[in-house]
Amino acid sequence: MTVYLVGAGPGDPGLLTVRGAELLARAEVIVYDRLTASELLDLAPADCRMVHVGKQPGGPSVAQDEINAMLVRFGGDGRCVVRLKGGDPYVFARGAEEAAALEAAGVDYEVVPGISSAFAAPSAAGIPVTMRYSSTHVTVVTGHEDPTKGRTDVNWEAIAAAGGTIVVLMGVGRWQAISERLIAGGLDPDTPAAAVQWGSTSRQHTVRATLATLGQQRLGTPSVIVVGSVAAERLDWFERRPLFGRRVVITRAREQASKLADRLRSLGAEVVLAPTIEITGPSDGGESLRAAAVELGASKPAWVVFSSANAVDRFFARLTDARDLAGSRVAAIGPGTLEALERCGIRADLVPDRYVAEGLLEVFPAAAADGGRVLLPRAEVARDILVEGLVAKGWTVEVVPTYRTVPAPVDESLGEEVRSADAICFASSSSVTNFVAAYGASTPAVVAAIGPVTAARAAELGLEVSVVPQRSTIPDMVDALEEHFGNPR
Repeated sequence: MTVYLVGAGPGDPGLLTVRGAELLARAEVIVYDRLTASELLDLAPADCRMVHVGKQPGGPSVAQDEINAMLVRFGGDGRCVVRLKGGDPYVFARGAEEAAALEAAGVDYEVVPGISSAFAAPSAAGIPVTMRYSSTHVTVVTGHEDPTKGRTDVNWEAIAAAGGTIVVLMGVGRWQAISERLIAGGLDPDTPAAAVQWGSTSRQHTVRATLATLGQQRLGTPSVIVVGSVAAERLDWFERRPLFGRRVVITRAREQASKLADRLRSLGAEVVLAPTIEITGPSDGGESLRAAAVELGASKPAWVVFSSANAVDRFFARLTDARDLAGSRVAAIGPGTLEALERCGIRADLVPDRYVAEGLLEVFPAAAADGGRVLLPRAEVARDILVEGLVAKGWTVEVVPTYRTVPAPVDESLGEEVRSADAICFASSSSVTNFVAAYGASTPAVVAAIGPVTAARAAELGLEVSVVPQRSTIPDMVDALEEHFGNPR
């Protein structure tokens, strides 16, 4: 197999390359450092081995020689190994040393470039590193040379004389000495300068000053420092996004969280994934589902009703194709369910305006005088209101359990991060129940519920719900959360 040296990008998980995502999805071992976005690890298979090697300035880290040996060993075992590195593997990231070790050991390897923070962080801070009329070249330099060399190879005076834009990586700890040498090299002390900490993430913080005064500010790590006239530019679209700086907890099942997480991140929020539920098969091992799929060929129900995308996906996995539903009409609750049906080639015959069971019952027709049968694939444990309402309209209802929601394992390390967040989103009643069981009734200040049923369950458990959208959809919940924080797009 091959060891893949993959650039994770500057911090925003959305800036990972397509090739990097493909490799993470089939990795058997991932070796990663502290600058890796935790969400990227969720792309890996459930049984993937994760090895954290630190790489934290002043903190515990695995020595580089040990990392090299680890990669050689894992690669020699014939496993698919991803070495996930912040930024680009070959831009001040010691990827060349790892590649050389693999080369010497005869282990196949591939380098997957990543977006370097040298360019991504200034961009997110509204600083273009080049401009046609004022800065036609850029110098990228490290402020943290190998201390074992016993010498410095950076001629700061020559860099100052070269002019243009200077981008310094890992330079916070030595910035005072660096700035003095740049001034000694001829740069005006009043040259604009900026430090961008945690660039491209929701924790981004930009400090703007001059070459002479930047060192007097509180600078945190990791930061990218930009020196030059461009550092005075303020094209800061990134920090103007409506949820920028807000930390939002998502409690959905991990495999279902991406749509909500992506939408929140696009508005600038930091997402904390704290799944409280997992989706698994029904307790009968799927026997009822198999039987219902076989029966469709012999006896067509008048209606098949879906109330969730999970039910659609698991039900259609048992069918030959969409033609198995020929002769039956289809009803669906909610846009997510509709999208799942459309992926299966089905267009729903009936969709309520209100995306709850009560909404469907309002528009569902009564059965004919001789009755009729409704097939209801759904979660094993669900409210009975839909069944009872259909029976009251004269229908015979056959409930087919297609999946279960069970409590997800609790990540104890997330407790404080969850409670100190700005908001938490609940997309189902079961996620509320399991959250309270796992973390107690102590929540972030703002609690968002996807609809009235979920909000009612939260209230029963002592949670004060601040945000409930008019329509029970993920996009509407995000819009309502945005409006609550007073930053409408």
